[in-house]
Amino acid sequence: MIANESRDHVSADPYGPECPAVTSRAKRAMDVVVAGIALTALGPLMLLIGAAVRLTSRGPALFRQERVGLRGEPFTMLKFRSMVVDNDDSAHRELCTRQLLGDEDSAAEDGVFKLDDDPRVTAVGRWLRRLSLDELPQLINVLRGDMSIVGPRPALQWEVDLYPPRHLRRLAVRPGITGLWQVSGRNRLSMLEMLDLDVRYVDDWSLWGDIMILLATPAALLRGDGAR
Repeated sequence: MIANESRDHVSADPYGPECPAVTSRAKRAMDVVVAGIALTALGPLMLLIGAAVRLTSRGPALFRQERVGLRGEPFTMLKFRSMVVDNDDSAHRELCTRQLLGDEDSAAEDGVFKLDDDPRVTAVGRWLRRLSLDELPQLINVLRGDMSIVGPRPALQWEVDLYPPRHLRRLAVRPGITGLWQVSGRNRLSMLEMLDLDVRYVDDWSLWGDIMILLATPAALLRGDGAR
């Protein structure tokens, strides 16, 4: 009876078996070291970015948003604000919903998560997104343990609610600042293709794979494969 109950519990887990990445001390050590060095080196730049955001548009420098983390646990993700405050996200949500439902004609030219000439994005925000500098505050999320340097994109709850069951597997690890999706031609991927890459990342995880993704990220950013 106990054995049967154990098997039922495992089969009912929507995220699948635990990924070694979650318990890897080496991965966590890399996260802390990379995030700590990056925050120290980029601190002055981050102060300048924060000032530019505040001085050029109304609202705070930092944007806080609840995202879905490890095994479905919510956390507050930090970014530099790249949009006007109190913006309407209905058009963006409609685009993402259509992609998650498999509409192949809904892919935006500038990337999976972007609208062409999105009017919500500020002038400074457009520049930050082009270089993914808006994501630098997520280094704080990494130090907190909410995120990893490498992992799946941190999703919104309404996106997760639309996932096909097989894609819940991507929540078996902490979300990342960069990931396999970002270095694999993100601008040419649909959302479902991106989710498939995330599942592949989880199932094939290795520390060496994380290092290779991290090393490939600067080139991806220079190509403009960046912001989410």
